Amino acid sequence: MLKFGVLLVLLGFGVATEAQEFPARPIRVIVASGPAGGTDLTGRNVAKTMSDLLRHPVHVENRPGAGSTTGTDYAARATPDGYTLLVSSGSSMVMNPILYKDLPYEPLRDFVAVGFIAAYPFVLITRADLPASNLPDFVKYAKEHPGKLTYASPGVGTVQHVWGAILFKSLGLDLLHVPFKAAAAGHQEMLGGRIDTMFDNLSANRQYIEAGRMKGLVVSTPRRAAQLPNVPTVNETGLAKFEGESWMGMFAPVKTPPATVRTLREIFVKVSQDVDFNTRIGNAGGYVMNIPPQQQQQFLRQEIERWGKLIKQYGVAAD
Repeated sequence: MLKFGVLLVLLGFGVATEAQEFPARPIRVIVASGPAGGTDLTGRNVAKTMSDLLRHPVHVENRPGAGSTTGTDYAARATPDGYTLLVSSGSSMVMNPILYKDLPYEPLRDFVAVGFIAAYPFVLITRADLPASNLPDFVKYAKEHPGKLTYASPGVGTVQHVWGAILFKSLGLDLLHVPFKAAAAGHQEMLGGRIDTMFDNLSANRQYIEAGRMKGLVVSTPRRAAQLPNVPTVNETGLAKFEGESWMGMFAPVKTPPATVRTLREIFVKVSQDVDFNTRIGNAGGYVMNIPPQQQQQFLRQEIERWGKLIKQYGVAAD
């Protein structure tokens, strides 16, 4: 009996030690889009800071495809042990659930938020030689060439696709949507003069705008972006009303043990308070979000409801 009791104590100690030692092996951060896009850049910022703070390997793994569905579903089905996490944008967690009724995952059901990372403005960019340097000129040119201008996105159902469709329809424009597998592919086609415009994350395009290789016409936020102070907001132009911030969050499979989720959230708090991390996010045009754990599911639910109404109003579809 004594031996059995000692065994139970030792087993209990082993379980407790294992929990306390999390993470005990490398952590994978799934990004459901291709390299060099806004979500990828944010995911790599988070992974680097986590790795530096923990002195432990944290690796990013890109799994693009099907408008971010492929990587998101992969993360939802991963072993819920805290070692496979997802860095996701509103594409996966908001747009896809609204546009697709047969998704293999459901954000509010299949994931638990570890923390919302950062929010960024979108900027309407055009190829450098497009004969328009502001939104009024762009609207005039597009109306003179109905159905001739193209706008890129990293896939049907992504924020770039949906927000672009909403913005252009609210302006009364007829543009052709050209989806790619990653935002970077759209950028390259625009740099080559084969795509006319894209409504995309400022963090991924600021370098091109500042170098004069693309034009930035308007930003999506209520106030101008500090990194592009000469670019007005959509609302400032008086041509349409549009407000949105592209956010990224870190999520774990919903059945991840509560103790592990708490540990991950504690790690995430340290990440969000890291000076270098805040500087990198700020330099990219964003800001670090601070949504308490008890409000995170509510935030996600409100985003789904808000954009669901706009998608219905403007008739945006995934086909």
